[in-house]
Amino acid sequence: MKLTLDSPWLVCDLGAPHQVLSWSITHPGFVTADRIVWREVRNADLSPDLNVETWLTAQLQKRGQTDAVTLLTSRTIDAFETAEAVIDGQRAFCVATTGLSNAERIGTRLDRSGKDWGTINVAVQVSAGLSQAALIETLSVATQARTTAIIDTGYALPTGVATGTGTDCIAVAAPTGHEPFAGLHTAIGEAVGQAVYAAVYQGAKVWMESVRRPDCD
Repeated sequence: MKLTLDSPWLVCDLGAPHQVLSWSITHPGFVTADRIVWREVRNADLSPDLNVETWLTAQLQKRGQTDAVTLLTSRTIDAFETAEAVIDGQRAFCVATTGLSNAERIGTRLDRSGKDWGTINVAVQVSAGLSQAALIETLSVATQARTTAIIDTGYALPTGVATGTGTDCIAVAAPTGHEPFAGLHTAIGEAVGQAVYAAVYQGAKVWMESVRRPDCD
């Protein structure tokens, strides 16, 4: 994965078309894409009457990247973290931006009206050619790793220790293949878990250390 920072954009070039699974605003579900893109936004960019999908599509059209799986974040875009893990020849590379200003504890909701919209966005690329079932399993492992990393930071809310935010998004990418499994008992799953945990945990710690700075979300 090749990263290009061009504020307010961060482009993750996968190097070739991959199958990507996410719940991105653009191209959610199973798609074929050769890049995953971040767009930094501020509250002022997202007025209550704004159609975010239409606005974002127009932004991507200006860059000729309408085919990209795109993630939105109000975290300062250059605050991304990366981590890589190789287990038994299986490689996972993760990019994450982590802001916790709208953090939540699973199964509860706080009143976030009028507040900043932080988020945790994760993209992870694996080297193995996966079946669709294995890609779903990879998304599950990445979600577990994200959640565990946030719990381990101990970020306290009135409802308990945070487990994520209300606007998180995860995208997992892999070459098309026939590998049937990518769970916690596999080298792929172990590599994904290590990489995602490391990138999200480091990003959360940096955010927590700088949370009172007005330029950090």
